[in-house]
Amino acid sequence: MEIIQIVGLGLIATILVLVLKDQKPLFAFLITSFTGAFIFLLVIGKIDAVITVMNELATKSGIPDVYLKTVLKIIGIAYIAEFGAQMVRDAGQENIASKIEFAGKVFILVLAIPIINVIIETLLSLLPTGS
Repeated sequence: MEIIQIVGLGLIATILVLVLKDQKPLFAFLITSFTGAFIFLLVIGKIDAVITVMNELATKSGIPDVYLKTVLKIIGIAYIAEFGAQMVRDAGQENIASKIEFAGKVFILVLAIPIINVIIETLLSLLPTGS
């Protein structure tokens, strides 16, 4: 089970960081950063299976590819922004982390506009026209 390996790696890294934090804070930060990046790389490989299933479902349901790609981009931005913000928080830079999260939200909003537009147009087409 890969989650046990990831948790084990996280626990070992945490112990190393706690030991090194007072004497060598730079090494402690590097261990934190490399552990986070390594875990991220391990998990990112699992996303391929999810994307494949989502593509199959979208094809079967007749959903245009552009919508699925947009949703996947939004999910990717959310994960990357969260990961980046957490890494920056680990370095003690809360203000920069907040700005990364804000930028991620703005990019998500920009990507969501075409989907929001289609939803509003669909809703408007369902409403009866007044005479």
